[in-house]
Amino acid sequence: MKVLLIGSGGREHALAWKIAASPMLEKLYAAPGNPGIAHHGECVSLDARDHAAVVDFCRERAIDLVVVGPEAPLVAGLADDLLAADIPVFGPTADAARLEGSKGFTKDLCSRYGIPTAAYARFADASHAKDYVRSIGAPIVVKADGLAAGKGVLIAMTEEEACAGIDDCFSGLYGASGAQVVIEEFLQGEEASFFCLCDGKTALPFGTAQDHKRVGEGDTGPNTGGMGAYSPAPVMSASMVERTMREIIEPTLKGMAEMGAPFTGVLYAGLMITEDGPSLIEYNVRFGDPECQVLMPRLKDDLLALMKGAVDGQLAHMSARWRDEAALTVVLAAEGYPGTPKKGTAIGGLDAAAGEGGVEIFHAGTVTNDGQLVANGGRVLNVTALGVNVTEARDAAYRAVDRIDWPEGFCRRDIGWRAVEREAAGT
Repeated sequence: MKVLLIGSGGREHALAWKIAASPMLEKLYAAPGNPGIAHHGECVSLDARDHAAVVDFCRERAIDLVVVGPEAPLVAGLADDLLAADIPVFGPTADAARLEGSKGFTKDLCSRYGIPTAAYARFADASHAKDYVRSIGAPIVVKADGLAAGKGVLIAMTEEEACAGIDDCFSGLYGASGAQVVIEEFLQGEEASFFCLCDGKTALPFGTAQDHKRVGEGDTGPNTGGMGAYSPAPVMSASMVERTMREIIEPTLKGMAEMGAPFTGVLYAGLMITEDGPSLIEYNVRFGDPECQVLMPRLKDDLLALMKGAVDGQLAHMSARWRDEAALTVVLAAEGYPGTPKKGTAIGGLDAAAGEGGVEIFHAGTVTNDGQLVANGGRVLNVTALGVNVTEARDAAYRAVDRIDWPEGFCRRDIGWRAVEREAAGT
């Protein structure tokens, strides 16, 4: 198969690494890709926002499958235009991608189909949203309705903080994504990420992970796109997976099909595991970043074959097998992230870091400048390791991190702390 991968981040590098291992692959293209992805396929200058150009490229190169990594092209309807041109694509249509593109849409779906989620209300103006906050009290959660690159969610511990977050949304901080706001009940519990491959009718469970959204150690500071992750998530026991499938995933697939927007691709459920069981925090319509970077090293099966099965409607006859080892990834971010990251700083020592056993380094925000690898984003590298348990994977990842020469980079030093504490306690 000839495959075109859309995207340039750490998630796409992990996907490229796994797709390149498939015996079904003839040629891999990535648009635009990054220096890490270039080791596995040909990076091409192609703007995913220009759907006609993507279609033309696929026709010229006889592409058999397009894999869309990020959410924005899916919400913008890239899959629709590819399908209209009879080009197979792994990823949902724009109607189905509303599960991520509008938090309000997803909350309304949950309400309609009895899917467990936090109580909520939707607002199109600041004054009514603030009145609601004052009537409910804090802690409370404020979310920009649309896509905000992982930064449009505020867990407000006071009413004043919530009102300031509402002002941020309506002031245009998140662009059009903040034109509406969803206010949610604050849930107590442990978060987990749960993934399924979907073909419109069947959902195939596809691994669990737990990520670290806050920029600072001890889960402090502002939310980010994710500072690290590990897999599997201990809180997602077999019984919890079964409940999540029955109570959340299957009603969602049924509801989307009934709406005339069957979901095909990867469905990523952000969950809060409460005393009452799993509750949906949000849906994403693509692999998590950095969760993908810990799923791919653990997957035993051919990712490309599974993606083709989803596109062909064959998931009812397929399964996904996983290595027993745990995987953990540490995000190295540029100084200034999640605000304005410092770009253009030189990075060295990757070969030495990759020399650690069981370590893979996925590029998330890098470019090559005159032969020198430099930072070109907020989250820049994902240092990923396997181990017999999370503790061993963590230790290997941080040994590799310490061999990277990048003074302007930083990371959290406590990735995996919940699982490490469980392992130390023998629970």
